[in-house]
Amino acid sequence: MQRIFLLVTAALSLIVLGVLIWGLISERTEHAGRPTAEGTALVAVTVPGLSAEARAGGALFEENCAGCHGENAAGRDGFGPPLVHRIYEPGHHGDGAFHLAATRGVRAHHWPFGDMPPVENVSEPDVEKIVAYVRTLQRANGIH
Repeated sequence: MQRIFLLVTAALSLIVLGVLIWGLISERTEHAGRPTAEGTALVAVTVPGLSAEARAGGALFEENCAGCHGENAAGRDGFGPPLVHRIYEPGHHGDGAFHLAATRGVRAHHWPFGDMPPVENVSEPDVEKIVAYVRTLQRANGIH
């Protein structure tokens, strides 16, 4: 009886582990399998009305970030991930993560786009506005 219990426990553990691994793999490749042209948006983004700070952040984003992260932070196939994505919700990537990524760069860890270099000529107040813009887009798209 104890042997059966151990076998069932081991089998359930393997199933749970398999589900977790599948979740991680599908998270990293959720746009895989969909044919896209290099540079196209990876997600659809609804743009809400923006506060003055978010509008200023949007202009800074387009100037400094959209080349990789796409228009309205929708990502660009072959260039960079969408920031309007549950991976970047505040509970997983807080505002400080955006500041560190902009000032120091960041090693690739969720997506296959490679490491992100620091963003030159963007000040801390600029990053604050960019974060306000991204968070506004996230909220409008159900990411909080």
